[in-house]
Amino acid sequence: MTTTATSRAMRLGLFVQPLGHHVSGWRVTEKLGSPTDIDWLIEIAQKAEKGLFDLFFVGDALATSVFRLPSTMARFEPLTLLSALAVSTKRIGLAATASTTFSDPFSLARSFSSLDHISRGRAAWNVVTSYSDDVARNFSLTDMPGHADRYARAREFLAVTFKLWDGWQAGAVAPDATTGRYFIDDRIQPIDHQGSHFQVQGPLNISRSPQVRPVIIAAGSSGDGQQLAAAYAEVVFTAAASLEEGQAFYRAQKARVAEAGRKPEQVVIMPGVMPIIGRTREEAVATWKSLNQLVDITNGLNQLSQRFGMDMSQFPLDGPVPEVPPGEGNQSRVKLLTDMAKRDNLTLRELAAVAAGSRGHRVVVGSPTEIADDLQQWLEQGAADGFNIMPAVMPEQLDLFIELVIPELQRRGLFHTSYQHTTLRENLGLPPLD
Repeated sequence: MTTTATSRAMRLGLFVQPLGHHVSGWRVTEKLGSPTDIDWLIEIAQKAEKGLFDLFFVGDALATSVFRLPSTMARFEPLTLLSALAVSTKRIGLAATASTTFSDPFSLARSFSSLDHISRGRAAWNVVTSYSDDVARNFSLTDMPGHADRYARAREFLAVTFKLWDGWQAGAVAPDATTGRYFIDDRIQPIDHQGSHFQVQGPLNISRSPQVRPVIIAAGSSGDGQQLAAAYAEVVFTAAASLEEGQAFYRAQKARVAEAGRKPEQVVIMPGVMPIIGRTREEAVATWKSLNQLVDITNGLNQLSQRFGMDMSQFPLDGPVPEVPPGEGNQSRVKLLTDMAKRDNLTLRELAAVAAGSRGHRVVVGSPTEIADDLQQWLEQGAADGFNIMPAVMPEQLDLFIELVIPELQRRGLFHTSYQHTTLRENLGLPPLD
C-alpha cells in the first residue's frame, strides 16, 4: 500500500463500549472498567481526544435483558453522560443516540441544543427509530409500530426539530442595558407545526446554539433508513463486511444524497470496523483466537434472536442459517448477517459466534501497518470517508490504535496531526449553517 500523502482526510469516530465491543473483551482486559463509572468514561474520552478522534459516540437502547452485553445491559443515559464529558474535554465531538419513536421533538431539540451549548459546539445526534418489541413494552405499547410508520414519524420528527433549532435566528440575544431590551423579538419565531404525528407551537426555550443544529447522524441501512439519511444526515454510520459491499453502499448513498438535492461531498460515510491489533500479525491473530475461544454460543443465539426479531434457538445449531421474513427485526443488520452466512457458507452456530464476537461489524486482524493498509484501501477506493472504530478490548485495543495505528495514518498523510477547529461541524469538514 502506498505511503505517499493524499488530499483525502480520514475521519475517525470512537464507538464506545466501556467494556469493549467483543463479547469476551471484558474477560481478558487487565483493567476492567464499568459502564456506570463516570471516571472510567472520562478516561476513555480523554484518551480519544489525545488520539485526535473526531467523534466520541455512544449508542443506546431503551430496553435491556440479562442476555445483553455487560456494556449495554446497564449504562448511562447518553445525553446525561455526554454533558458530563463535555466539561472534561475540549475538542472531540460528542455523539448520542436518541429514538424518534419514543421521544418528542421539543424535548429532544432542547436537550441536544443544551449539549451543544455546554460543549461549545461539539454535539451530534445519531437518529434511530428503535425496532424491538421489548422497547415498545417499556412505553405502554404491546408491540412496535411498523417499519414504515416508524420512518414516517422520524421524517416529521426531524422536520420539527430543524424548525425549532432554526427558530432562533442569529443576533436574537442582544442585551441592551440602556433600553432594557435583552432579546430581539422578531428574531425568535414560533413554528406552529401541525402534522400527522406532532403539533408543536414553539419557539424552543433555549437560544441558538453554537452549531445552530447538532451534526445529524443516521445509521439505518434499510431503504427507508437510507432515504432518511439522504434527506437529513451529515454523517452516515454503516456496516459492510467486504470492500465491494462498502463501495456499493457508498455509491448508492451518495447518489441518494444528490437525488435529495444535497451535495454528496458534504455527507461523511463511516463504516464500523473492529480492529484486532498486535505489534505483529502473529500477536493480533493470537488475540483474536483467544477472544473467540471465550464466546458463549447461547449469548450469540440471543443476539441473533434480538437482531432478527425471531427465536433462533428453535433451529438446528449445525444447520443452515434460516431465512428471515421480510420486514422483521433490524433490517440492515439482518441483511449484513444473512449475506455473510451465505457468502461464507456459515452454519447457525458459526454465525452466532461471529455475531457474539463482532456484533455484526467488520473485523480486521493484523499489525498496525496492516490495519492502516486496510483503512487506506477503503478510503481511497471509494468505500468510506472515515471509520467508526470499535475496540474489542478496553482499554488495551484503544491504546494500541492510538499508539500505533494513528501515527501510521498520520505518516501517510491520511489523518490530521491536530484539531483544526473548535466545533465538530468544522472538524468534519461540513459547511457552517446560516
